[in-house]
Amino acid sequence: MSDAKDKTDAAAAPKKKSKLGGMVLIVAIVILAGGGGAGAYWYFAKRSAAPAEGQEAKAPAHEAETETEPGLVELEPFVVNLADPGGQRYVRVSMRLLTRDEEQAVEMKESAVAQAKLRAAILELLSKQTAEGLVTPEGKDELKKAIAERAAHAVHELKVTDVLFVEFIVQ
Repeated sequence: MSDAKDKTDAAAAPKKKSKLGGMVLIVAIVILAGGGGAGAYWYFAKRSAAPAEGQEAKAPAHEAETETEPGLVELEPFVVNLADPGGQRYVRVSMRLLTRDEEQAVEMKESAVAQAKLRAAILELLSKQTAEGLVTPEGKDELKKAIAERAAHAVHELKVTDVLFVEFIVQ
């Protein structure tokens, strides 16, 4: 009988060990996961924190120039015949103009005369373009610059900082 009792004790011992080992493993995993999460939080929180005293925060160059939020002037789409031989090609362009500040954008939206001058200047510029020049990235960049310059000449108080094409189709 002592052999049977020894076998029973031997079988019972591993069961207790496996439960204890499983609990230790679960506790270790929870501790490691918590420590990893805390470490990640500390790392990312430190990187996004404000600079220490005595250090000056460096603003990007475009933010240093303007301290106010830029304004946005939405223009109705333009459909214009291009200056290609035969006059069969046209461009359809929808754009937004970024202005110096929101106040300037509001003034543009409220002035029918300023809007008419701006649209006329852009229509004149677009009608002088060719399809070959507009389909390249360089051609679009040149057109953006030209639109910004024309806008400044058409409406003297308007300062366009960027031209954003929303739709640009050449056919």
